Order: sequence, then structure tokens, then C-alpha cells
Amino acid sequence: MQNLLPWFTLKSVKGIGNLLFKRLIDRFETPANVLAASHDQLTAVAGITPRLAAAIQRALPPDAARREIDDALRRGIGIVPLTAPDYPPLLREIPDPPPFLYVAGSIDASDRHIALVGSRNATGYGLATTRKLARDLAAATVTVVSGMARGIDTAAHWGALEGGGRTVAVLGCGLGTLYPPENRTLWEAIAAQGAVVSELAISAEPEAHHFPARNRIISGFCLGTVVVEAARKSGSLITARLANEQGREVFAVPGSVQSFKSAGTHRLIQQGAKLVASVSDILEELPYVFQGATACEPAAQGASTQRPTAGLSAEEARVLQALGPYPTHIDDLVRSLALAAGQLAGMLLQLELKGHVRQTPGNRFERIEKP
Repeated sequence: MQNLLPWFTLKSVKGIGNLLFKRLIDRFETPANVLAASHDQLTAVAGITPRLAAAIQRALPPDAARREIDDALRRGIGIVPLTAPDYPPLLREIPDPPPFLYVAGSIDASDRHIALVGSRNATGYGLATTRKLARDLAAATVTVVSGMARGIDTAAHWGALEGGGRTVAVLGCGLGTLYPPENRTLWEAIAAQGAVVSELAISAEPEAHHFPARNRIISGFCLGTVVVEAARKSGSLITARLANEQGREVFAVPGSVQSFKSAGTHRLIQQGAKLVASVSDILEELPYVFQGATACEPAAQGASTQRPTAGLSAEEARVLQALGPYPTHIDDLVRSLALAAGQLAGMLLQLELKGHVRQTPGNRFERIEKP
């Protein structure tokens, strides 16, 4: 690694946030030059007060900086500063990029990145649609970016990996913290076939205020952000808003008008986000980058009308056919199938054990869409 101490030193100065850090680098090119600049040179930069200029001139490397750099080396984690050739080029353009990124794996320095984000508590429809979109993006040599959260994020990463493509996970914690804990295998797979990235110190925990800041990195990495499923109040809508503020494209996948989990995506479409039914809807919006990329079948079709019934009894197959990708209350199933409640509950349990059905809160059931 190049000499990173000046980066940590400048970042440690109170009052120097990401916005001012970037202005200083734009003016002086390196943190070492900033630290060596005169008082008058520093105060000529917008936002640098005489007090801040004095603090910069007094700054010394924090005691923890060397330990942090040594810890990164020991763990095989790279630290990529803003001016490095492999710093994400689109992220560098936003007003407040991270001064440096912690990276496990390798960053693709191209701009062929699309974000897929959405609900943590996703429906079967949302998960299957996300995996297909991610696979199709991977087939078009697009890197899929998401946040490795439960639900849509996890489906996006797995879909890209299944498609043999690259994917980037941007964390709301440090790379030394596994969150969510069940994603260890996914974390390792992403690091081997893309990158796990954070702006936070290695030991940082997944605190609530980290995630909105993390979202600007997800959108900043990318030419566009696709929201697959989101309620009216959702962190994914923050990512969409940030993408719009950064001058990037915003896309949304429609869902059922009866599902509150798609209310946010429908609102985005009403506000001008492009409706996405297949990966071609994304690629054709960015022809200057994706010219000649292969279009695929609509994602919503891929999420799918064919329901495998091998190994099921005739009655189990009938129950499975009655279920949709959105949760249905057991009382509605009793009425539509004309079955006794006890008999139906037994069949639903068998379907759940066989991996075809998921029970959701409120005694509701949904079909598990096969990717």
C-alpha cells in the first residue's frame, strides 16, 4: 500500500467531512500537500475557515492509524484512496465520496455498474425477480452492486454470482464485522468474485446511522439504481433519492397493487422512474455504455408461471397452484380450495418442508419462487 498515513491524518481533523476532504484533494491533489499548505492557501478553499486551517496545520497521525493499516494488511484488506487508479470512477464524481475505501476482493474500475436494492422482508416474487435481473445483468457483463442485507440485496448478489458475473457489496459496518451473520458464505463468494467494500473502520459495528450514509456509496458506484420492492417508508427509497441527486438513472420494478411492499416502487414510477420488466429496460436507457448488450426475457415472466410439482401429491400440487408470490391468508385458501382447515394446514406444512411454501406473519402463506 502507498503511504496512507496522510489520508488518515487529514480525515481525523474535526470539521473535515467527506465534502471538504474532496474539495481539498481537488485543490491540492494529495493529503500530504494539504497538510503542508499555508494558512492562506487553505482558507482560499470554500468552507475552510481560519480555525479549520489552523487545525489542519497542527494535525498529526492518529495513534490508531498505524494499527488500522497493519490490521488491514494482516486480514488481506486493501485500503483504496480517492486518487488511486482502482477507486470507483463514478463514486469519485459525487460531492462527498469516501476519502478511502476498505476493500476485500477487487474493484472493477469500469463504469458498468448497476445497483439492485429493495426490501429486507421481500416476497417470493421480489426475490425471484431480483435473482433473474441480476443473472441477466451478469450475462451482459454488468457488475451488480447492493448492500448484502437480507432479502432483495442478498438475492441480487447471489443472482450475479449464479450468472458468473461480478458483484460488489457495500456494507454498513466494517469489514471485520459479519452482518447479517448468516451471509458468511455469500461474503466469501463476493470477495472471490468481486468486492466487499466499506468506508468504515474495520471494527465498526452495523449501527443504524451507518446505513443511510452507506446508501450514497451504493448509488454513487453506479450508472443507475433499480428498486425491486419497497414500502412507502424504505431505506431503498433513500438510495433512489440519492441516485437522482447524483444525476444517475432510477428504475423501479412494478408489483401487485395489493402489496404494500410495492407501494414505494409504484410511487417511484409515478415520479418518473423507468418501469423495469426485463433487463433490456435498463440497458436501453444507457446505450452509450451498454450498446450491443444482450437483452433477455422479461424478469416478471421469469418469476414465474411454471411451478414444479415433482414429488407432490395431486392435492399438494393443487394447493401450490392456488398460491401466488404474495402472502395469502389460510382462511382465503380454505374458501378457494374447499378444503377442511386441518387438512389444508397439514398440506401447507408438507409443502413448506419440501421447500415450496413459506409461512409469513399473520397465518399467511406464499409460494417460494424458484430462481
